[in-house]
Amino acid sequence: MSPVINSKQPNAGTTIFTVMSVLAAEHNAINLGQGFPDFLMDEELVALVNAAMQKGNNQYVHMNGLITLRESLAEKINYLYAATVNPETEITITPGGTYAIFTALTTVLQPGDEVIVFEPAYDSYIPTIEINGAVPVLIPLTFPDYKIKWELVKQKISSKTKMIMLNSPHNPTGAVLSEYDIAQLRAIVKDTGIFILSDEVYEHLIFDGLQHQSMLRYPDLLERSFVCFSFGKTYHCTGWKIGYCVAPAALMSEFRKIHQFNCFSCNSPVQFALATYLQQKDKYLQLGNFLQQKRDFFANLMQQTKFKALPSYGSYFQLYSYDGISDESEKDLAIRLTKDYGVATIPTSVFYKTNTDNKVLRFCFAKKESTLEEAVNRLMKL
Repeated sequence: MSPVINSKQPNAGTTIFTVMSVLAAEHNAINLGQGFPDFLMDEELVALVNAAMQKGNNQYVHMNGLITLRESLAEKINYLYAATVNPETEITITPGGTYAIFTALTTVLQPGDEVIVFEPAYDSYIPTIEINGAVPVLIPLTFPDYKIKWELVKQKISSKTKMIMLNSPHNPTGAVLSEYDIAQLRAIVKDTGIFILSDEVYEHLIFDGLQHQSMLRYPDLLERSFVCFSFGKTYHCTGWKIGYCVAPAALMSEFRKIHQFNCFSCNSPVQFALATYLQQKDKYLQLGNFLQQKRDFFANLMQQTKFKALPSYGSYFQLYSYDGISDESEKDLAIRLTKDYGVATIPTSVFYKTNTDNKVLRFCFAKKESTLEEAVNRLMKL
């Protein structure tokens, strides 16, 4: 008799990002689906990594991350958010933002706990909650502006509520938290034992002069938060898979108990390079304007198509409605666009556990102008 795995994710298949990227490659399609740039990252950062390797910085660094990198991050956090974070006890370097999210959830959750998740949601959230034996409590964001219905949140809070998950700027919609949202959140969690997990991997990719409402700005929220970030999104090096988590010392101590047995140490030369590169504030301060120009460039081109833009205030992404173009499901149209028109997108319906299909597709505009122009030329034929 052969051993049989009792699957912890019996309904999980291959992630849609992989499926669409493979389909794009098969049909020589322009990939506006998966969120990665097709332009080169800064040569200076590449050179810093190479220099670190040449200097022999290729062995393990501390489990919690290179201390000089954590010190650079603490300085950045203080500069941006006026928050004092201890680099020794409150920052841990991780192999990517998704890993940080997984570890934070695993740190906190016990079987039967409830986690409030706003849909559409990044696809790792719900599986990680379920793997830990907890229960996702799903709250839909309003369509088409994708705002949080705080009265509904209040109704869903129960004695089992362990955590609220937030993501701003938001993937896939490009929505961002406002000061009103923060006020509502503060009122809801006050005098409770509810944790917050804040996915802020797009913290610098925010547009139209808006301010990023990080949990790091608010001491009463930070005291109960795990805040997760990604260097890959900030510096156009998604393949490096390196990020970090910020949390109060007591929470971080428990986070590290999980982390130490899953990833003893992250990429060393990259950490040495980032510790130096972070000293150049302009490198991250200019990112919002840089990506906003790409959003606007793509939006202007897309006016030549039948697609209608929904607002995007941050991230790599913008949703476009095809209501009135086709009655196909989002997934069916995304597949047809890839096969017949040579442009890969992501159906927004895959970011819902429930069967929600609003006839919108997610486009990644973090691409070269020539890539966006060619994609639109193909989409105009629809």
